[in-house]
Amino acid sequence: MAKKVEVKDLLEAGVHFGHLTRKWNPNMAPYIYMERNGIHIINLYKTAAKIEEANAALKKIAASGRKILFVATKKQAKDIVAEKAKNANMPYITERWPGGMLTNFVTIRKAVKKMAFIDRMKQDGTFNTLSKKERLAVDRLRAKLEKNLGSISDMSRLPAALFVVDTTREHIAVAEALKLNIPIFAMVDTNSDPRVIDYVIPSNDDASKSIEAIMSFVSEAVIEGLSERKSGGDDSDDEEGMEQKAKAPKKDKDAKPAKKAKVEVPSTDEDDVEVMKEAKKPVRQKSKKEVLKEEE
Repeated sequence: MAKKVEVKDLLEAGVHFGHLTRKWNPNMAPYIYMERNGIHIINLYKTAAKIEEANAALKKIAASGRKILFVATKKQAKDIVAEKAKNANMPYITERWPGGMLTNFVTIRKAVKKMAFIDRMKQDGTFNTLSKKERLAVDRLRAKLEKNLGSISDMSRLPAALFVVDTTREHIAVAEALKLNIPIFAMVDTNSDPRVIDYVIPSNDDASKSIEAIMSFVSEAVIEGLSERKSGGDDSDDEEGMEQKAKAPKKDKDAKPAKKAKVEVPSTDEDDVEVMKEAKKPVRQKSKKEVLKEEE
């Protein structure tokens, strides 16, 4: 079972420290406890309640077999998020957010497939037939793709949810998720707008200790959801499973079993083969002019 969120742990990690009062977003007022030395203090009781709420939703998504994309490109968060996402076997973006990552997902998938193509070239020996200059160019391209998109190579479809650290910095990712109606979970500081976020976790998104504390709770919930899925072995909530069930024709209990159709063996006779070839040729439709000439 996931560890219970304690206010004491959040306090020790410095989750309560917000931004300077002059940089605040008024929409964060419900989550602010007080102001001290020109800095807003976040109400940790509300933070704890919001973490529990977000964890319950993330656990359900993970248990259904769908993916949660973690996004954090700031220096103090990228290593922590990458580690926690790897442990939970979830995709993540810790380098520059590729524009159109969600709204133009087909193109991003093509770039990911390019990596697989280069790997196949190296395995089958095609790579060695290239010139030295071409090999260097291909290696550079592979390294660049690995750096930016390597972490999402297993993500074959759009994620079911987005987890963002610092919504102000990752505003493009938030905008794309909003456009596609993808639920957004986020660590929201006092300088950010919580109105566009579905699951707000009011917290300090600048300190590495604070980010690690929140990510620990979140990743535990995701891992627990995955373990429940494995132990239950139920694919009823899986997107692919639901699609297959919807497409599958319904069986009629009273319907009689259909008789097996006789399979015709193709003739080997030369005349029959020629007739078959003629039959398969496309029929050209006569134009209006040709029809009129024939009638004349």
